[in-house]
Amino acid sequence: MEYGIATWYGDALAGNNVACGEAYGKFTPSEMTAAHKTLPCGTLVRVTNLWNMKTVEVTITDRGPYGEGRVIDLSSGSFEVISPLGAGVLDVEVEVINRPE
Repeated sequence: MEYGIATWYGDALAGNNVACGEAYGKFTPSEMTAAHKTLPCGTLVRVTNLWNMKTVEVTITDRGPYGEGRVIDLSSGSFEVISPLGAGVLDVEVEVINRPE
């Protein structure tokens, strides 16, 4: 498990290529995806908002975040499952559910 800060990214990057390549398509804010610095592309993780204990499962399709203390960037759609976008940042737990082989 990993603990730290989650942020979100959305419409401003819609349609951009994701770092994980063509197999993952273009970034779509409403999809349940995320960016992580080191987890392999295609890894499925469960992100828990430690304030309200809501969870969301996302697939790693991109790289980032690069801000200090930040462990994952969620698509705006996945962030909204566990908190209003207005929160901006969340204290989270990130748990790997399934890594690609």
